[in-house]
Amino acid sequence: MAADTRLRAGVDIDGLTYDPLRGTVLSRPFLFLGRRSNFTPGMPAAATWEREWQHLTGWKRWLVVTGAVHASFTDVAVLAGQIGLDTGAELSGTRSLEITRAYVRAFFDRHLRGAPRPLLDRPSARHPEVTLCTP
Repeated sequence: MAADTRLRAGVDIDGLTYDPLRGTVLSRPFLFLGRRSNFTPGMPAAATWEREWQHLTGWKRWLVVTGAVHASFTDVAVLAGQIGLDTGAELSGTRSLEITRAYVRAFFDRHLRGAPRPLLDRPSARHPEVTLCTP
């Protein structure tokens, strides 16, 4: 996003940021979505998100999902469940897929389609596993 202004909104799903923004300011919408066990503010893995957070001057959210593992945000979790493999997640693959789809869809609907999505503004009774963080 820092290198290509055509990108109107961005999401980091459970990944470290390896290329620091440093003096760059990113004013376009950005969503961090990750597992609570790694990306809660103050945890070592969250340090890269915390570093970038200060350079994000547009709309931004930092959400963590309780019971998720890295595979929870991919189709691996669903497929593993179908063949009986344990990913180590407390959430089922189906549930983690529902959460990922709901929040990513709400983010892009809001910022690319201009549709209001209150799911991104406060805790949701439908998604109690998701916590809004304020680093």
